[in-house]
Order: sequence, then structure tokens, then C-alpha cells
Amino acid sequence: AKLVVESPRMKTGEPMAKDFTPDGRNVSPPIAWSGAPAATKSYAVVCADFGAGLPPPWVHWIIYNIPGTAKGLPEAVPIDPAAPMPAEIAGATQGFNGWKRAIYRGPAPPVGTNHIYYFTVYALDADLKLKPNLTRAELLEAMKGHILAQGEIVPTYERRAVRTQQ
Repeated sequence: AKLVVESPRMKTGEPMAKDFTPDGRNVSPPIAWSGAPAATKSYAVVCADFGAGLPPPWVHWIIYNIPGTAKGLPEAVPIDPAAPMPAEIAGATQGFNGWKRAIYRGPAPPVGTNHIYYFTVYALDADLKLKPNLTRAELLEAMKGHILAQGEIVPTYERRAVRTQQ
């Protein structure tokens, strides 16, 4: 089944706002989803760049144990692991990105290269109560046989060369 994944602040095929990159505030973007099967008990979200990483993909964000009642993720999910998650995603846990940190870290591709970022949302038939700090491979393994539906939003990002003031 297909989930509908949208964002008030980014669109598939269009450049994402600097706010969501190290060139700006480097906060996680808001994401909304709809059309999940009635049996959905939890969600997981992975943001990955399949044009980077050895081997690809390079992972920018993993968040899971998102309650089945959630309709999306608010902007700027806390980076501090001790900070409580916003009420609507209480219990959500972050996994390890490519930097081995359990936080969102936005795109910073080499200047002049346009990269594509897949924010994939998975609707799961169980609340798997997974431990923090899972890698993408560990999360995908844990979700095997539990994915009811998935969908994605796929923005791009390209860094412009910084022009120095003369």
C-alpha cells in the first residue's frame, strides 16, 4: 500500500529550504502523512541520500517508535537525547545517521552537485519498541514482515559556491 507523504515546507523534485541544512538552521523538516492502513500501530522515517556513502546510501536521519496515532513529524525534532519528544510523537526514538549520531543532520553535498534526499515513511503493523541508536540496516531488518505501507517525499539540495565580499 502507498502512504501519501507531504510537507508544508518541501516538495518532491524541488530544492529544500536552507533551514533544513547546515547552511541554515540544520533542523529536521516537518512531514505529514495520510492514507495509512487501519492496522497501523507505529511509524518509522528514514532520510537517505542514495548518491552518497560508501556503500550508499548516506543516512541523514532515522526516527522510529513513532506512535500509530501520529499524523506526521513537527519541524525541529529535538537533537538532545534527554529532551522530551513533542507530545504527538511521544515515545519516538532516533537511530544512528551516517555520522553515528542519533540526530537529524541535513544535506551538505559538495558545492555544485545536486543531491536527492529520500524521506521514506513506513507504516508498521506493530509497536516494535525498538532500542535507540539503530542503524538503517538494523531498522530495516527489525521492520521486515511488519511494513503495511510506505511512501516518500523526495526533495533535492545543491550548495551554491559562496561569493566572497570584495
